[in-house]
Amino acid sequence: MSFPHRRCGSRRGFTLIELLVVIAIIAVLVGLLLPAVQQAREAARRTQCKNNLKQIGLALHNYHDSFSTMPSGWIAVDPASGRPSAHEGLSGAGWATMILPYIEQRNAYERFDPRAGIIDPVNAAFLQIQIAVYKCPSDPQPEDFEIEEEGGGAVLAKLPIANYIASFGPESLDGCENAPGNMPVASNGQCFGSGFFYHNSSVRLKDLTDGTSNTYMVGERKTVFELGWYTSWPGMVPEGKEAFQRICGSADHTPNHPAMHFDDFSSPHTGGAHFGMGDGAVRFISENIDTGVYRGLATISGNEVPGEF
Repeated sequence: MSFPHRRCGSRRGFTLIELLVVIAIIAVLVGLLLPAVQQAREAARRTQCKNNLKQIGLALHNYHDSFSTMPSGWIAVDPASGRPSAHEGLSGAGWATMILPYIEQRNAYERFDPRAGIIDPVNAAFLQIQIAVYKCPSDPQPEDFEIEEEGGGAVLAKLPIANYIASFGPESLDGCENAPGNMPVASNGQCFGSGFFYHNSSVRLKDLTDGTSNTYMVGERKTVFELGWYTSWPGMVPEGKEAFQRICGSADHTPNHPAMHFDDFSSPHTGGAHFGMGDGAVRFISENIDTGVYRGLATISGNEVPGEF
């Protein structure tokens, strides 16, 4: 008696070589897609950074509409004499503190007591506030840093980190620590710059003879961990290390210059940095811009003719 032959279907899987080929193809595809994904993410971060500066520019103009002047770069007055004192005076409040109500941060602003120094214990909670609009999303950073006394020594305070600084002008901010009579410190103890913001400044738009579209108000600065270059927003810490440079910037070098100093403008973006102009527009200024043109854009009444930039 014969039985029908039953055929068993053979079940064939991937060979090792086929599996390796598939893995290699997937790896190639990931390698091709990853840069595109990273570029898309960076483009989104750049757009957010540009929007941050747009909001800051609008806030500065709204402040001007309210007070007929731009905020001071930082306020510092000797409490005993009432005279300007750039590095030691109180309260130290900076431009970014003064525009908080105009970036929908009135609750944060109301935590600040202007009658006390910026690092007085009464303002401790204020210094812990993180403001997203003051941070570039392309810049990796901790939330805060410790600022020491000038010349080394005790830690004076912890400050929140930021990425946007006000334009002091082409002058070096180091000069603000000079003895009275050495520019840019005047004989009355006030530290002057030729940009929008300096010590106890009160610049009005009508003072801007160079034109609002030819002068920048604020710009970017990246965090440089290895050098301890951290920017902040609340203001100038009296007797603090590089206290002015934390909130204001100089046009000493073009953006991202290889020889840049801490008080220069810079950014993590390839090719240059974003700047908020006097007319409220945001421009991306190339790191290859002519140095003379770039410095001219930092002054409010230098009578320069910048042309295209």
